[in-house]
Amino acid sequence: MNKTNTKRIVRVLFITIFLVSTAFTVSAKSKILTSAKGFDEADFDPLVDVVVTVEIEKIRSLEKFDWQIPTVEKIDWFNDPDFYVKVFINDGEFVSRVWHDTKYIYDPQWSATFNVPDDEEFVNIKIQLWDWNVGMDRLCDISSDYDGFKERYDVEVIYDIKTGHWFGDDFTSDEATDLDPSGYGRLNGCDDNSIYQRDRDCELWFDIYQNDYDGDGIPYWTEVNVYETDPEADNTGEDVDEDGVPIEWENKWGHYFWYNWHDDIWESEWFYDPFVWEDHANLDIDRDGLDNVEEFLTSQWGSDPFRKDIFVELDQMEESPDGEKSILPEGSKELIRTSFDRQNIVYHLDDGYMGGSDIIPFDHETSRDDLQSIYWNYFLHGDKDNWRRGVFHYGPVVYFAPPGGFVFWGGVGPYLDSFVVSSHYFEVKYVIPKTNQRRNIVYGSAYMHECGHTLGIFHGNTPGCDDQNGKFPWQRDWWIWRPYKSVMNYGYMYQIVDYSDGSRGKNDFDDWNRMDLTFFQREW
Repeated sequence: MNKTNTKRIVRVLFITIFLVSTAFTVSAKSKILTSAKGFDEADFDPLVDVVVTVEIEKIRSLEKFDWQIPTVEKIDWFNDPDFYVKVFINDGEFVSRVWHDTKYIYDPQWSATFNVPDDEEFVNIKIQLWDWNVGMDRLCDISSDYDGFKERYDVEVIYDIKTGHWFGDDFTSDEATDLDPSGYGRLNGCDDNSIYQRDRDCELWFDIYQNDYDGDGIPYWTEVNVYETDPEADNTGEDVDEDGVPIEWENKWGHYFWYNWHDDIWESEWFYDPFVWEDHANLDIDRDGLDNVEEFLTSQWGSDPFRKDIFVELDQMEESPDGEKSILPEGSKELIRTSFDRQNIVYHLDDGYMGGSDIIPFDHETSRDDLQSIYWNYFLHGDKDNWRRGVFHYGPVVYFAPPGGFVFWGGVGPYLDSFVVSSHYFEVKYVIPKTNQRRNIVYGSAYMHECGHTLGIFHGNTPGCDDQNGKFPWQRDWWIWRPYKSVMNYGYMYQIVDYSDGSRGKNDFDDWNRMDLTFFQREW
């Protein structure tokens, strides 16, 4: 036997031992490594002329006026921001139109597409978010950079046409010590810990992809060299290993890049294998209460298995005979979203666009028995095994349910996953003066407070929460809990829409790290 054959046998044995040992790891990961160099083909995709697209999906200002910090820097000094985006792909520059006087853009319908060399693996991409002003446009912060230089507000990534993934200032990884806190395809200017400094912080959602002959989103090179699937056949929806998630989901979320210092190359690693069963029904790496199967089911609405998500279904009562409305104002929704999103717990409110929101028939007064009936008919839709239970919190708005707002048991299982707020109670007692800004804060504060109970925050574990003797300045406990600046503190109810971060010393509590996103799924 010559030396060449001996080396081949040793190599085969080594690879076999590696694959077998990997298959029996605790998390049942199947790892596939590929080098970023050494591919002999001159064309990474012979079926198409490769063009790369950067699509902007959502833009949101994360600034939120705080009456106690009147000197905060606004994104735009005179009105709401006039956003526009710049994208650089290799040597190409693309500029979007300007979205004037708006803080929230949910359907920009803008993308940048550039023809790239088919024989060069990596594509350089830079994304910038700007606020337009007459004679002085200003760069907004969507970066996690900590160095303080304004020019570092932008984001740079490297896109790989072999795998269809990217790395750099935005990335994905299954390692708890190396996660991108804002998530893959989402940028958050608060990641530099400027949450309460108002550093022109914004969030921007985006996607990067290339044209693909069969349209399944898995590039030619990956299909041929990694999965050994047909690059001319659409594999979308296939779940060969029957583990509850299809190949396209495992391909997107089951890959990351790592730098091989020894060989001075970037390498790709797939920690999910679409052809090997993995326990996705019990994998919850970000510990937000959603396992990977549920992350797949909610992926159409932007969930990320490596970044925390919270889903809430909002059902609202129909208008009263006198024209009184029981609705959560749009401004309240945005205040709540901003508070959660700044902390990288992305708040998804189903007020209709996720297909689960319903109109509840009007009733002058809603009892707890009525609420259980609403829970059964409008949340579970008569199915105790409805997949939404354990994925969505339930937060209806009704006309009047004394005493105005509270958490309640839905009557199915030992779960505390529901809360209610009453429009009549707030309109009569707290929306004074009756301005839109006042209404937004009152409803947003109450809705976020009751939701906090379904996240496990109660007086028993957080003494400043729900203290009946801390509502007003003439009560002793009002002064004790002043450092606890949270909607869970009655002394701040109807004034702010935020939880506390525990940074104010004695008698403050860190709601954001104290909350338990799995509480609403467990027995209580």
